[in-house]
Amino acid sequence: MPASDLFTDRRHRAARLLRNAGLDLLLVGPSPSFRYFTGCHSVASERFAAFLLDSSEQASLFVPRLQAPLYENAGLEIRTWNEEEAPLARLAGEFSARDIHRVAVNDEFWAGFLVGLTAAAPRWEFVSDGAVTARLRMCKEPDEIAGLRAAARRIDAVWARVCAAPEGIAGETELTLRSRIETFMRDEGFTEIPWIDVGAGANGASPLHHGSTHVIVRGEPVVCDFAGLHNGWFADICRVAVAGPPDPEYLRVYETVRAAQEAAFRAVRPGVPAEEIDRVGRALINGRGYGAFFTHRIGHGIGLAPHEEPYIVEGNTTALRPGMVFSNEPGIYVPGRWGARIEDIIAVTEDGAERLNTASRDLASLN
Repeated sequence: MPASDLFTDRRHRAARLLRNAGLDLLLVGPSPSFRYFTGCHSVASERFAAFLLDSSEQASLFVPRLQAPLYENAGLEIRTWNEEEAPLARLAGEFSARDIHRVAVNDEFWAGFLVGLTAAAPRWEFVSDGAVTARLRMCKEPDEIAGLRAAARRIDAVWARVCAAPEGIAGETELTLRSRIETFMRDEGFTEIPWIDVGAGANGASPLHHGSTHVIVRGEPVVCDFAGLHNGWFADICRVAVAGPPDPEYLRVYETVRAAQEAAFRAVRPGVPAEEIDRVGRALINGRGYGAFFTHRIGHGIGLAPHEEPYIVEGNTTALRPGMVFSNEPGIYVPGRWGARIEDIIAVTEDGAERLNTASRDLASLN
């Protein structure tokens, strides 16, 4: 559908959810949700800016006057405040005549602004916007999944270039390999790169090792996890490479992770609780004796943000629905030795799941 209709439809559905949840107003500061409802990117700063939607579907932007030109194409009423004004008091004053009681704010809404609004509008009760924005953003439309699929193809291409690079990895530092991955990501059109984690040998036992001057030696497995924004959608992948034959026990660890990822993938289908996917992958790792070394959830949602709902973790009883997109990334991390993780992004379909990443999940053998 045309972009204008897309955002109108999103706001229409959000207003309906506001009414269903007994909420009077949605207040969204700069964040992926701001872009979801407006099509505009907004940078969080000390100057207050927000998208507002009430339960009767009246939508507007409340922004500093000097930022107004940035939102001219949003197709929304733009209300501005001047530098000498107190914007939070001004905003509360504009709604003082309205019957506003319960206000939903996004998770990224700055605490300082929220404290200021609490003082300026003492009758307002502030709650999380999860019942509105998370509920909407969790299930992607076909064109959104197409964007995520395209982003996944590009990050797959980055890994292919890492594997094909004539330099190899033995004798390189983790930071050198990280820099090479970043170059490839820029070449493939990634405009925002929230992380590139590279951990060789014992450093790979830290799931979020960002890289160091450690020199990669032959036989050391190297865990590479990187994510980026491509044409508005995030992609994420984790693969492992090794130069020369690894320790035989590591091969058993790696195959355990691969089997757990496959088991979790096969468990995905509509109606299954999100936590069940974590349980399936974790049960396989536990059964092979490595349960103590699987230290994180098996997955996170992805879309306009690199991490978003649904989180695939014990305790999340949300039933999977077609259109949900999330990572599947079991791992084993043995302190002082090495780590292993395989990550794909998957989309829930009408009868199962689709892997958006198609890069080989084999342990990559590089020079």
